[in-house]
Amino acid sequence: MRLARKLTVPSPKGKGRVLTKRAVGRKEGQIMGKSMAWKTMDDVVLAGKVVLVRVDINVPMDGGVVTDTTRIDKIVPTIRDILARGGKVVLLAHYGRPKGKPVAEMSLRLVQHALEAALARGVTFMERPSRAAIDALPQDSVVLAENTRFSPMEEANDPQMSQFLASLGDVFCNDAFSAAHRAHASTEGVAKLLPNFAGRLMEEELRALEAALGAPARPVVAVVGGAKVSTKLELLGNLVSKVDHLVIGGGMANTFLVAQGVEVGKSLAERDMAPTALEILAKAKSAGCVIHLPVDVVVAREFKAGADNSTVKAGACPADAMILDAGPATVAEIVKVFEACKTLIWNGPLGAFEIAPFDKATVAAARAAARLTKAGKLISVAGGGDTVAALNQAGAADDFTFISTAGGAFLEWMEGKTLPGVAALMG
Repeated sequence: MRLARKLTVPSPKGKGRVLTKRAVGRKEGQIMGKSMAWKTMDDVVLAGKVVLVRVDINVPMDGGVVTDTTRIDKIVPTIRDILARGGKVVLLAHYGRPKGKPVAEMSLRLVQHALEAALARGVTFMERPSRAAIDALPQDSVVLAENTRFSPMEEANDPQMSQFLASLGDVFCNDAFSAAHRAHASTEGVAKLLPNFAGRLMEEELRALEAALGAPARPVVAVVGGAKVSTKLELLGNLVSKVDHLVIGGGMANTFLVAQGVEVGKSLAERDMAPTALEILAKAKSAGCVIHLPVDVVVAREFKAGADNSTVKAGACPADAMILDAGPATVAEIVKVFEACKTLIWNGPLGAFEIAPFDKATVAAARAAARLTKAGKLISVAGGGDTVAALNQAGAADDFTFISTAGGAFLEWMEGKTLPGVAALMG
């Protein structure tokens, strides 16, 4: 999947500026109203240095064999660039949730072969890394240290572990945006002890977020879907003051319909969250943000693939049926909003996209966004596990401006939170 192309965002003088992956110098901008500046590899001398690189290689495995190398493939450019600049690479990463103790099934030794294949070169695995052992290797070496979470000091962000990690290298590179929302020793602690910079993947992610959330081309539309309002309260509360249009889909939309006195039958809805939904609607109105809810819905009496279904107006869901997708009239309205906007941020599907035929609204809206992006009319940034799966299912992901697989970190950015791993690069 192609994750990014050039991002064009408005300059202060109104002319577009193109953000390319290889642009050099200290990067400055704003994300969600917060100033940000970080160094990249182009700002740091790496020749003869040992570079600690925090990466995310928490890849799926089956029987000790990596089944999807996407996360490994994405860190290859950073590693190769460091080596090309004369740096020695020491990779820091976690795998799974070992809860502070060694677990054989979560050893990064299991990832070594896939990493070597991706890099087309040998990788030295170190269960107990030391600076002496690292220095004894050739300068063009790549070292993979054991799972950082095998120590309870990692997630506790213990200064002792941060100091130990810092003793292994001369410079710190964070290339794991997906772990940047955690204040751990290998993401935040060590970054404060060594000269640091953002890796190529981190740089790409931050650029995309800046283009979509910092000083975006307006109007801006956000699509937020999912099952529950309660899990995305902070997100919704923050977005209504940041975007011009907010499209709400999935089970969340049912809760907003209930709050407005619309019955939704047996549909998933958090009826106790109705007062909160009304507060969000009021906040949006005050901020000048237009909230878009379904005007028609696809209903069924069974939640299974190929279930008999029908399309009705949003307020006409039968008492014994459930809403499983947005209807075609709703999709048409969403597409009109996309066509009127210049920036799109997407998190969450519009319906039960995992089960056909209740994926139609998500697929249709995703393809419309992809078409507008490909035509140069829309900057589109999306993130979150379900979102990535839905866009891939729609065949639309490759034409989005940027797809983030960061999950929790992407969501916290949208919520307007400061990510410790990113903040540590801005000192």
